[in-house]
Amino acid sequence: MEMTYYDHGTAAERWERGQLFFEAKDYAAAARVLGGLVEEMPEQTGPRLLLARSYYHSAQLRRAEVELRALVELDPVEHYARLMLGRTLQRQGRHDEAASHLRIASALAGDFEQA
Repeated sequence: MEMTYYDHGTAAERWERGQLFFEAKDYAAAARVLGGLVEEMPEQTGPRLLLARSYYHSAQLRRAEVELRALVELDPVEHYARLMLGRTLQRQGRHDEAASHLRIASALAGDFEQA
């Protein structure tokens, strides 16, 4: 397998490179870097969440959904992953499915509706 710019370096260097691409709004490049990092370290929530956000911002909604569902399975109380999953489902027109994730995200963040 030939190493590319996106694969080069230590995990820490690739994490930093992925963040730089994301901050520069080059979401496709961020996803290329982060995808390999997530494959290498699937239990790490930071890279997976940034990968999901990269997919979301580059309108790769199915891929974002897969990563966000994996995050929610790894950490059911990760409220930002729940929020992003709800928004991803909304963008796909799956509003009923999104509603439960958005409610859970609000509850986890401490945003309770006043009675």
